[in-house]
Amino acid sequence: MSASPLAPGWLSHPGNVNELNPALWARDVARAKGGELAVDSVPVSALAAQFGTPVFVVSEADFRARARSFKNAFDAAFKDLCGGVDVYYAGKAFLCSEIAHWVSEEGLRLDTCSGGELAVAVRAGLTGRQLGLHGNNKSDAEINRALDLEVGRIVVDSLPELERVGDLAAARGATANVMLRLTPGVHAHTHEFIATAHEDQKFGLSLASASVPGPGKRPMHDDGSPAAQAVAAALAHPCIRLLGVHCHIGSQIFEPAGFELAARRLLGFLADVRDRHGIELPELDLGGGYGIAYTEADTPRPATEIAQAMAAVVRSACSELGLRVPRVSIEPGRAIVGSTTFTLYTAGTTKTVNVQMDAANDDGATHPRRYVSVDGGMSDNARPVLYDADYSAVLASRSSTAAPGLSRVVGKHCESGDIVVRDVYLPSDTRAGDLIAVPGTGAYCWALASNYNYVARPPVVAVKDGHARLIVRGETEDDLLARDVQREQVGKDHNNLEAGA
Repeated sequence: MSASPLAPGWLSHPGNVNELNPALWARDVARAKGGELAVDSVPVSALAAQFGTPVFVVSEADFRARARSFKNAFDAAFKDLCGGVDVYYAGKAFLCSEIAHWVSEEGLRLDTCSGGELAVAVRAGLTGRQLGLHGNNKSDAEINRALDLEVGRIVVDSLPELERVGDLAAARGATANVMLRLTPGVHAHTHEFIATAHEDQKFGLSLASASVPGPGKRPMHDDGSPAAQAVAAALAHPCIRLLGVHCHIGSQIFEPAGFELAARRLLGFLADVRDRHGIELPELDLGGGYGIAYTEADTPRPATEIAQAMAAVVRSACSELGLRVPRVSIEPGRAIVGSTTFTLYTAGTTKTVNVQMDAANDDGATHPRRYVSVDGGMSDNARPVLYDADYSAVLASRSSTAAPGLSRVVGKHCESGDIVVRDVYLPSDTRAGDLIAVPGTGAYCWALASNYNYVARPPVVAVKDGHARLIVRGETEDDLLARDVQREQVGKDHNNLEAGA
């Protein structure tokens, strides 16, 4: 059977529909006896029997290995420049108490974006020095919690927030460790909703007149820019310790040019700070956003290559600017957790539809597309609907000798856009009861999960040394109903209000 004209150009017709693309999976995922998928020798049928489906399955060994690879690669590349790199795992990608333990045990720090994420860190036993707090609209309660914990840094996103952080620190006689998030004006080649360093978006303090610094000719940045104003205000405030500057240009980025340009622009800004204020700020955070492989079209770079390229840029720029190399930090999230995890579903309804091409394309002929419905969907993976994200899938419970057919894996929700995998070749005999595995779901899937249609969020299972264990339990219907206020309680509350209780 030949490739379907309905398939996107990047999707190749498989010679072997049972073959796994190793770039998409945790390193200990493989086909076992009978063609069944297994992670660290644990077959998916055993996982489904014990934990049900859908279920997120994470390889602990793979997570730890990817975390170590970033730490080791960046430490080695920057050792002679600034003694190494502080790697902050971006908790927003996926965070629970057990993940926070792994992060700490592998020598990484943790970047949080809310009071809830700080609470997870505290439960896992992380100390303030290991933590950072991000966010464009932190509440006073979140800032106070960060000050209580004496977090290593609060990443300030605006001038009003800087003033609030200073005031809250002063009110308690404390000093806040602050980094300033800057927008370097770099256009990252990614979906517009996850590109975060251009000017017209909610994050960061603008550099305004930022430009690429060069040897012998470096324009000063606009001293009236929000970034320059924030530096002056932070340095003048007695309860703020300004550590340095931070940027994050976006997510799921493969091309190195954006990262390199952002690094040069921020280092140029640090040189301006030195020239204006006579101080060299000690830290520089270059963010995260390194892409992973979701499909065969994706070509992520290994951590070593990323680290060496970044070190070369920092070395060159600091030399040109006569700037002492600051302590560098990075914030990988997806690049650590994304490929460690797959979602296991059970197939339900399947059907084949005939899709008519337009008259100018293929003479208006019709071609089949197989729809495979699974027992999850946009409630456990919102990325396809949010970002048009592409994924892959395989028949996981068995191998098949059937011909590959162009398929669309869809969820069970009452939305036509409830698509898990838009285009994939699955065996044409895929049927109800088969297990389907979707790789690359470690980042922003469980984290963005919802209860749409009152569907319970799935459990998360970690596999290590041939054993599987829950690290996040799945929700039950009792959980879904727990926050509903019963009619009897509504009456009591109303009477209490009338009585002034």
